Amino acid sequence: MKRLKSTISPKRCLAALLSAMVLGQSALAQVNLPALGDSVSADVSIGAEKKLGDSVMRQIRVDPDYIDDPLLLEYLTNTFQPLVGAARRLGNISDDTNDRFAWEAFLVRDKSVNAFALPGGYIGVHLGLIAMTGARDELASVLGHELSHVTQRHIARSIIGDSRTSMLATVGLLLGVLAAARSRSTDGVQAAIVGSQAAAAQAQLNFSRDMEREADRVGFQVMTQAGYQPGGMASMFERMEQAYHLMDSGQYPYLRSHPLTSERIGEARARLGTAGMVKVVGTTEHLLMAARSKVLMDPRTDAWRVLQNLDKGARENQKTDQLASYYASALASIKLRDFSRAEAALKTADALDGLLGAEPGAKRLLVYAHAELELARGKAEAGFAALEPLKGERSRPMLMIRADLAQADPRAEVKREAADALQTHLSLHGQDALGWQEIGTLWQQLGQPLRAVRAQGESRAALGDINGAIDRLRSAARQSRGRDSDQIEASVIDARLRTLVYEQRQLLAEMYPRGVPPGAEP
Repeated sequence: MKRLKSTISPKRCLAALLSAMVLGQSALAQVNLPALGDSVSADVSIGAEKKLGDSVMRQIRVDPDYIDDPLLLEYLTNTFQPLVGAARRLGNISDDTNDRFAWEAFLVRDKSVNAFALPGGYIGVHLGLIAMTGARDELASVLGHELSHVTQRHIARSIIGDSRTSMLATVGLLLGVLAAARSRSTDGVQAAIVGSQAAAAQAQLNFSRDMEREADRVGFQVMTQAGYQPGGMASMFERMEQAYHLMDSGQYPYLRSHPLTSERIGEARARLGTAGMVKVVGTTEHLLMAARSKVLMDPRTDAWRVLQNLDKGARENQKTDQLASYYASALASIKLRDFSRAEAALKTADALDGLLGAEPGAKRLLVYAHAELELARGKAEAGFAALEPLKGERSRPMLMIRADLAQADPRAEVKREAADALQTHLSLHGQDALGWQEIGTLWQQLGQPLRAVRAQGESRAALGDINGAIDRLRSAARQSRGRDSDQIEASVIDARLRTLVYEQRQLLAEMYPRGVPPGAEP
């Protein structure tokens, strides 16, 4: 995603693709917004929009900057899902989109302050955005805004006119833009957007101002209905505008695609009424999550050293800011393998957390940080001991860190216990790519190569890499022909392989309605 951003951001890519569908239309064509709840033109059905979104996500999920940090993703999801629930209660999500759209938020490893909506209910959030927020309510305001772009079907509304241009052609165009962007070729991007339509596409890269205002208005209703502080939206706007003017270095694309005029900020303040007197205050948990985002958003050694040094001047700040600084320093020190300094920073953070009243969310993150430190040291048993304060927790982050610790533990019974717990989780959440990766490593260590290869295949399938999944499952199928192979596992592999091959053929049929070209056959 970072290479993609260097030429055209994900949101701009999508808008350009949609604009390229406007064949024969003027570059100044206006978008007539229907009233809230009106249906969108039949040119873009819900099913077609979902297919486009799924196709985009198949490209994004295999990108190295698509990040699944269990703790951050859990926090993002727990912030996003109440907004989805509120949108349902308000009637913004129809029965059709409720059942067919994904309603999923995901993380992008990028230090720029950005977020974007994709067709089909996918919301991408750059780590840089989380890092600069001061409260969960501010993050919720951005998510509510982007969610409203989806619920109001602004993406579909942006496709004007020519029904002869199919959604599948748009998917093909998207792949061309992604490929050109990865090569850092501006000429390639312009060619992919279709040369004769480049000017029109450029003129409509972003949602219209009317759409942005509608997303603000509906997003505000959604976030307040979800229980977030009403001041979160205005506070976020003001924070971003101030940061943009003070230190803009090209890292605020969200502001460029969402022009923050004084009028728009004023509208956000006007919606507050008397609620505007309530100051938005961030929890300690949120400040630690913002600090974690800072560490993960830029994997360069120089960036980690800057964060590591936050432990030097932290005493000059308020205690909550001190805690976040020591937490960031500890995580950066772990990345730099400076374990003694990480241990010292965590010890200070523990003491500060106690002084602040031991907020459960913050305390939990510090417990995980101690386990992460022991894992990096290769001390699995000490890592399990560090997790004892959270004994009984059955969350996804706990499953993943226990799996990591089990992989570093020489005891077979510990590995088996972690694998069994993951197997139960995956039976309910079969699209968890990271879960399949973890269990695959455990099965390999336990001398179960057939299960390990199958898990690798399932991981690729969950990421949307059907070709990679089929390759691995075919390899597993060949291994299963041995005399001593597990025939039950072999049957499962055979069934999954048949299902994936069928899905592959369906995708090829949609991409090539006139017949699959030679060399592309499954």
